[in-house]
Amino acid sequence: MTAGFPAGAAPVAIGDVQGCFGGLRALVESIDARGEHLAPLWFVGDLVNRGPQSLATLRWAIANEHRLTAVLGNHDLHLLAAAAGIRPLHRSDTLDEILAAPDAADLIDWVRRRPLAHLEGGHLLVHAGVLPPWSAQRAVELASEVELVLRGPRWIDFLRVMYGNAPARWSDSLVGADRLRVIVNALTRLRFCTPDGTMEFNAKQGADAPPPGHLPWFDAPSRASVDATVVFGHWSALGLLMRPNLIALDTGCVWGGALTAVHLADRSVTTVRCPRSPAAG
Repeated sequence: MTAGFPAGAAPVAIGDVQGCFGGLRALVESIDARGEHLAPLWFVGDLVNRGPQSLATLRWAIANEHRLTAVLGNHDLHLLAAAAGIRPLHRSDTLDEILAAPDAADLIDWVRRRPLAHLEGGHLLVHAGVLPPWSAQRAVELASEVELVLRGPRWIDFLRVMYGNAPARWSDSLVGADRLRVIVNALTRLRFCTPDGTMEFNAKQGADAPPPGHLPWFDAPSRASVDATVVFGHWSALGLLMRPNLIALDTGCVWGGALTAVHLADRSVTTVRCPRSPAAG
């Protein structure tokens, strides 16, 4: 499984942290104890929120930026929207410490400069999913359209129009906010879709209980992203799932499950148990 990675440099992919800094620290210590202290760390997004130490998690990520790649998840985007005054904090959010930090502007600036997709060594890293028509390279190209806006001077204007469920299906003819919204929804919110790629955003159950007429996005027929191994999180009801071209990594740390890492060199697994966060409900 090392195809495409230089010898000794295969990344370790890590599931949704969601502010569970204790679990993150224990997991990274376990990874380093294996002699992989130089291995790149890939995070599937949702570094923050609902866990008890979102600020500590974010500060750790920034301090270790030289070693990690972290794509944006829906909770990371929620942090940006809350910081911009566009979305109110929810009762279960644990973002107050970040927003009140003396260097909050710098922290937010770092988050908004994270990618939405990363392709390397035949592996595509995203938070949630990839629409059936998109190859791995196409997903990265479309992600870059959103990244350019988020990193630019009008990023707050974009956040104002980012939320919503429509359009629910991709078309190459989409433009403006509709186009960017579909890209964000697919990469950060997708679980189920119809065979033609129409997205559904309400169902959160496991892959064996799709809404009528829908299926898990990765089971869509003729899915173009089979040209890479997609590494993703977001779906705690799915848990750890490994197929030849698929690695799902959200094992529900914030819900009292585990924080899981998959070593992409050999697909071995490192995991630590996590206490349930009070904010998780």
